[in-house]
Amino acid sequence: MKIINQLVLPHRFEVLELRTAADVLRAIKDMQVRGAGLIGAAAAWGMYLAAREAAEGNFFPDLEEAARTFKAARPTASNLAWAVDRMLRALAEERLKGPGAKPALLERALREAQAVADEDAECCRQIGLHGVKLIEKLAESRAGKPVNVLTHCNAGALAFVDYGSALAPVYAAADRGIPVHVWVDETRPRNQGASLTAWELGQYGVDYDLIVDNAGGHLMQHGMVDLVITGADRVTRRGDAANKIGTYLKALAAGDNGVPFYTAFPSSTFDFTMTDGLAEIPIEERDSGEVLRISGKTASGTVEAVQICPDGASARNWGFDVTPARCITGLITERGICKASEQDISLLYPEM
Repeated sequence: MKIINQLVLPHRFEVLELRTAADVLRAIKDMQVRGAGLIGAAAAWGMYLAAREAAEGNFFPDLEEAARTFKAARPTASNLAWAVDRMLRALAEERLKGPGAKPALLERALREAQAVADEDAECCRQIGLHGVKLIEKLAESRAGKPVNVLTHCNAGALAFVDYGSALAPVYAAADRGIPVHVWVDETRPRNQGASLTAWELGQYGVDYDLIVDNAGGHLMQHGMVDLVITGADRVTRRGDAANKIGTYLKALAAGDNGVPFYTAFPSSTFDFTMTDGLAEIPIEERDSGEVLRISGKTASGTVEAVQICPDGASARNWGFDVTPARCITGLITERGICKASEQDISLLYPEM
């Protein structure tokens, strides 16, 4: 399994080979791979590697232990647990077909892991096709001026198998020749906007400006944002959405200034077992060192981490917050766009 090492972007492009389930687990925990869809796909392939490593006489107990370990690695994003559970179900179905010999189980695990990855890419492509209609409509009244989209964190191709969620409509607009400009939040403390989203947009040739996290409200007050699109890591059946910390504040500013606020994600991000996002979605609290130090390239070209606070400073580091459905204009999924309400979600997803 080969991955782009997101820890060294944007200063270096590096591809890593993961050969064991432990390699995949470490890549997920250390955020060499990150993003809701991508960690789901990575975990599916990690489960395939775990199946290869499982003892033939203890195959399913070994696999269930691997599943527990993967699920605990990143608890907020539902895509990871969804992918792991899907792999377990597929192998359980395969066992019911016959004696359940390991070669047949491995073949099924390989097909299922590939299907998870392929479906993630196709879902994101469809999100782009649905979401671009919002940008097209805004462009009609812009007289050739760019549509200004604000995004938070990184929900582009690096966060999924391909295309991305929040950035998929932007890429689709660029492909159609629609003038579009992106305001990129730096996204403290790990700066995924500054390091990953800015890198992606530059690679694609999309016009963008990097801004500090607290500038979004100011831009909205002055009519400089036409549309906000963010990703999501878990969405409840009522439309509450967990995303990178700071997303909720963008939604509040958008609501106060009449700026449409959309959340884009594939259906694997839904958690239909949850109704109250604020009360039920688990929020990962990460290492305080991410807040105390910041990494960057020096004038000499070396990449270093430096401390930005007094010695002995105490820090807390919640990785996500929850934006209530009432603050969200709409949800962009592979099946279309709907309001963030249980009734409207059920029209797109009657199986919920």
